[in-house]
Amino acid sequence: MNLLANEARPKKLSDVVGQEALVGKDGIITKMVKNKKLFSMILYGHPGCGKTSIANAIVNELDLHARFLNAAIDKKEDFMGAINEAKLYGEIVLVVDEIHRMNKDKQDILLPSVESGLVILIGMTTTNPFHTINPAIRSRVLLLELKDLGNDDVIKALKKVAKNLDNIKISDKVYDYIINVSAGDLRSAITLLEIAYNTASDGNIDLELVEKINAKPIYAHDKNETDYYNLLSALQKSIRGSDVDASLHYLSRLIYFGDFDSIYRRLTVIAYEDIGLANSGIGPKLHAAIEASKLVGMPECIIILGNIVTEMALSPKSNSTHDAVLEAYKDVEAGNIGEVPKHIQITANGYKYPHDYKNDWVKQDYMPDNLKNKKYYNPKDNKLENNINKIRKEMEE
Repeated sequence: MNLLANEARPKKLSDVVGQEALVGKDGIITKMVKNKKLFSMILYGHPGCGKTSIANAIVNELDLHARFLNAAIDKKEDFMGAINEAKLYGEIVLVVDEIHRMNKDKQDILLPSVESGLVILIGMTTTNPFHTINPAIRSRVLLLELKDLGNDDVIKALKKVAKNLDNIKISDKVYDYIINVSAGDLRSAITLLEIAYNTASDGNIDLELVEKINAKPIYAHDKNETDYYNLLSALQKSIRGSDVDASLHYLSRLIYFGDFDSIYRRLTVIAYEDIGLANSGIGPKLHAAIEASKLVGMPECIIILGNIVTEMALSPKSNSTHDAVLEAYKDVEAGNIGEVPKHIQITANGYKYPHDYKNDWVKQDYMPDNLKNKKYYNPKDNKLENNINKIRKEMEE
């Protein structure tokens, strides 16, 4: 299966749909190919947006010697083999799918050859490389994001593919259904078209047939960038607002699309930005839930994520540290700093050791003189933060 998707894969950059910023007339990859000067890069974006198509088109247009590997499947010996080929040919383009799953052994083998230019790396991943790619690789490559394909891009590609199918009969209504259920994934759309064509009588693809093949419900939004981030925003605001039902609704919509990396990152932000010191144990609990979700996968991870999101929505909320550290950072960014007080410098003279005093606390200044009265942190009324309220009252007495 997926034969049609492979056959339809673009042979040159001008055949790639969408991704104008990368492969359009003035796109950065177009200019590289035109100048015959290729740099190592990582292409990242959602499934079916054109990562493999672009990699293939680059290799094809420049007529380069290339190897195609998968970081999750291929072994260390396969990567060694690619480097040996590079030494034989003078250089090689190594196209690596699922590069975020490349382990340390493979990285250690590859890095020197990428750095020297012997290997030109084109990595592909559906995850954000700023969070999942080893910094040693990240610092040696271009990071290029592919946007989700719009409906016009997908239908243009589908109709082009359909021209090569004998006696096909398909209406715009069926095209619209395929586009909506594929949610911007062109490979998925072409695969659905292929299955429908090979299942249809006399090439007549009707809506009833396509619905039987893929009964996935259609949503009003098509997973474009704005709608996608609206879902993440709605999840955070629902948890912040302590609405369990809404939190579980938006969580389920994000799980349905399978973008677990974004869910994990956003929940981590919520744990420290919105819940904070009001439930200081939620961070480690969330981390454990994320690891458990990765371990069991679908569909059981739905239960695990639902459990932790429910607890997060029910948790008391405090953004005191969020506001405090951002305010402190603004001062530093603006150059509003001062000399560290002498009694808390390395060669401290006059420093009072708090553990020598009652309740392990003694009144003394820690801030630079010019910021002595600056207050970044304003505690909220909860069990943990009430302690600092008590200390501040003692300081004022």
